[in-house]
Amino acid sequence: MTRILLIEDDAETAEVIVAELADRGFEVQWAPDGVDGLDRARAACPDAMIVDRMLPGMDGLTVIEALRKDRVGTPVLVLSALGAVDDRVRGLRMGGDDYLTKPFAIIELVARIEALLRRPMDSRETTLHVGPLELDLIERTARRDEREIDLLPREFRLLEYMMRRSDQLLTRAMLLEEVWNYKFVPATTNLIDVHMGRLRHKVDGPGDTQLIHNVRGSGFILRSRA
Repeated sequence: MTRILLIEDDAETAEVIVAELADRGFEVQWAPDGVDGLDRARAACPDAMIVDRMLPGMDGLTVIEALRKDRVGTPVLVLSALGAVDDRVRGLRMGGDDYLTKPFAIIELVARIEALLRRPMDSRETTLHVGPLELDLIERTARRDEREIDLLPREFRLLEYMMRRSDQLLTRAMLLEEVWNYKFVPATTNLIDVHMGRLRHKVDGPGDTQLIHNVRGSGFILRSRA
């Protein structure tokens, strides 16, 4: 049975989440504060975690940061009433894998947890390497050879997804579903192409061998070799 650790100080919110996840076959542990939650995360080795940002004893981002320093790669969904872009970015840069703003629809929370759990088991790795690219999943940094690449959170997730599947054709539908968590594919959207264009500009700099390739009419490939 898939194990979920919920760290949430609001008992009513926790009750709703636990009940919904249990109905869907998950085994859920609940911790009402950050200190208890960190202890349970270290002891129980859950398959995924849901962590409220504002917690008594130790705030949620400190819990996540402590786990990442311990090289614990368990995927984490951050919950928060703080929905500003800067707040979401900080949550992701501190080691969260996804961010959901309160109030939320419980079905969306479940969908996001399922998406985190679909990530390959090798997501426990802390550093990814493809050709000259290096992605540090704890420090949230990217490099190409000696050059640092400044990525926005969505660009980081997009590059991570591609690096885990290097030399594979990735369709726009796959990227929308796995990186953007879309449950349906819009009939017409240039969302992927816009983000991919920005990412290619950052990864494939002037004079660099092209790594990200557009396969016309099909999708994109990150080549491990030129």
